[in-house]
Amino acid sequence: MARISSIFSNLSRRQNPTSSHSTTTPQIRNRNLCSDKFSINSEDVLHNQRSPIEVIAQDRMLGIGEASAISEELMGKPPNLGQKLAENRVTNASEIAKEVCNVIRTRPKWENTLLSDFPTVSFTDPSVYSEILKQQSDLFLSLQFYLWLRSLDGFLFDPVLCNEMFGRLAEAKDVEKNLLDDREFEVEPRFLELYTRSLCENELIDQVLNVFERLKMIGYCVSLETWNWALCCSVKMGRADAVWKLHEDMVKYGVAPDADTMGCLIMAFCLENNVSKGFELLQQVLKTGHVPDKIVFDNLITALGKNGKYGKVSAVMRKMIVNNCYPDIHTYHEVVRFCRGEMTNEGVRIFNELKKRGYYPDRVMYTTMIDNLCENKDVRGAWTLWFEMIEGGIIPNEFTYNVFVSGLFLNGCVDEAEKLHKEMLDKGLLETTVSFNTRIYGLCINSRVEEARILFEEMNEKGIVRDSMTFNSMIQGFSKQGNAAEAMYFLDELLKQGFEPLSASLASLIEILCDDGHVKEAERMWLDMSEKGFNPGDDALSAIVYGLSRQGQIVDMNEWLQHMIQSRVKPKMTTFEKVIECLCGAYRLDDALFVLHYMVKMGYLLKEDTCYSLVDALCKVKSRHVQTLLSNIVEGTDHQKPRSPLSSLLNKPVSESDGLIPCTEDTSPISNLSNQSISQSDEHIHGSPVSSLIGQSALS
Repeated sequence: MARISSIFSNLSRRQNPTSSHSTTTPQIRNRNLCSDKFSINSEDVLHNQRSPIEVIAQDRMLGIGEASAISEELMGKPPNLGQKLAENRVTNASEIAKEVCNVIRTRPKWENTLLSDFPTVSFTDPSVYSEILKQQSDLFLSLQFYLWLRSLDGFLFDPVLCNEMFGRLAEAKDVEKNLLDDREFEVEPRFLELYTRSLCENELIDQVLNVFERLKMIGYCVSLETWNWALCCSVKMGRADAVWKLHEDMVKYGVAPDADTMGCLIMAFCLENNVSKGFELLQQVLKTGHVPDKIVFDNLITALGKNGKYGKVSAVMRKMIVNNCYPDIHTYHEVVRFCRGEMTNEGVRIFNELKKRGYYPDRVMYTTMIDNLCENKDVRGAWTLWFEMIEGGIIPNEFTYNVFVSGLFLNGCVDEAEKLHKEMLDKGLLETTVSFNTRIYGLCINSRVEEARILFEEMNEKGIVRDSMTFNSMIQGFSKQGNAAEAMYFLDELLKQGFEPLSASLASLIEILCDDGHVKEAERMWLDMSEKGFNPGDDALSAIVYGLSRQGQIVDMNEWLQHMIQSRVKPKMTTFEKVIECLCGAYRLDDALFVLHYMVKMGYLLKEDTCYSLVDALCKVKSRHVQTLLSNIVEGTDHQKPRSPLSSLLNKPVSESDGLIPCTEDTSPISNLSNQSISQSDEHIHGSPVSSLIGQSALS
């Protein structure tokens, strides 16, 4: 079988960590072969364990078994157990252990009376306490007896007993850390390996790494299955760094990977958003004839979709079908989830094709499609799916209702949204913070902020908790209405509650202050919020720059514009245009020309209105160099540079590649109700290659 090449070619090597020699293994280890030879230190310590990949797909935690039922004779004390044993001449350790276990199970506070109940029994005898622990099936009682035993005078430390107890606790996934740190005995490596399984089940990845370091110090190499458990735990906890640390140690030990190992590495690439490397590694693994678990394909599809790599999504799905790892409804849901915006119609085609092929979309998929259609302004299509879902026997839950209500508000369908909300209440679903936030924000964006305020007060009356989103919605709503005073009131209330204002909220408030001519107050707010660790956003800077230019405060405007440039913030085109227009109106042509020069260097195109304003101002001052100045600016030449406070900033080349951050649009405070829009990539899927793959599936 072909060897994996490229960056993981060294994974096919296995060697003794203490030796400089190595033996080449020509292929990835087959996870289904039981005859694989691992390190001689590993031993066969675990049996009938689930595949570690299953931990990623389904959470499962094992604890200590339930304590045995207490008998009816719980409070009763057998008369003179020692005498009873003597009369019956019970000298066999097994019989003694049976009587002792019965007392431990049935009597409370047995630790205070056990020695007097059995005066002839030497509990420090290894044959006695070993038999007691052997017969005691309840792990909790065994641990109690072990700790009681170690407290007896004359008890000699027994490392075999300690390791036995440690092993039993490790099997039950309940090892106490203080027992591990007991310096009186050295835990056997095989029990430490067993312990790592317990830590992985409990998602304690940092402790897993510590145990692996402890094993490394004594030169013990765990089995491949244990390596995979640790890798999967790292992926589940979102710790790509732990994955690469474990992978590095595997390479040093020369452990040959299998399909589960490679699947964890692919998912680690997805965690780092390095989807190209993940896709490349998947191709290498498939070439060797090994097929990762389906969840690996699903993770890669999700990561590729988020990055707009739709062509590669189609390729991954095709590889799934070819390798008999057929996509299910959850896989297709991941595909549909990122078909938003311009890709909405493609998502609808895939959704309809699924139904034709015999798939039954669930409530989650219907909710996703309804949200996508609302975002694409297709309210009629959203209603069609809503009724189709209900007729198909799928009952909407609170989340589905809130998503649709939010979508209706975003499309201006206020009455329909309120009617749907009332239907939700009539169905017996309770009002929550999320449902109130949905309506408050929806009313605010539709300029019905007074109605939103009524809902805000109603939350307090009904005892429903207000959160950060509630206050941020009110701030944005009153700012949009132009009521700076009310917006400031809700900002103060938000800060008193200990919440953090959104950048969109601060930017909208600063913008309305500037529009009202209160630029100095806007400047103070920007500085105050920044000092408190809040981010007012790039739009706030643009508003301040424009507000100062409109008031003719050119020096202050230049300082703020310089701050934007030095902060690597890319002003919007509208900001440039407004500033140039104000400078031309004030006949500050040197500054206007330099702002224009900088705008052109940023890659913006000169619009007719801006050009006319500048030419008109130049002509009014009877400049003899109008044509030369404009030609130099448009062509990017520097033959004649007017003097300006901004000249020092133009000595450095400015471009998109310099790390400038473009201003972002305001975000909805209830954006958690729906998935974020995926930016369109060059890899379009026109012609519906994804939907064409559905027909290739053998599932019906």
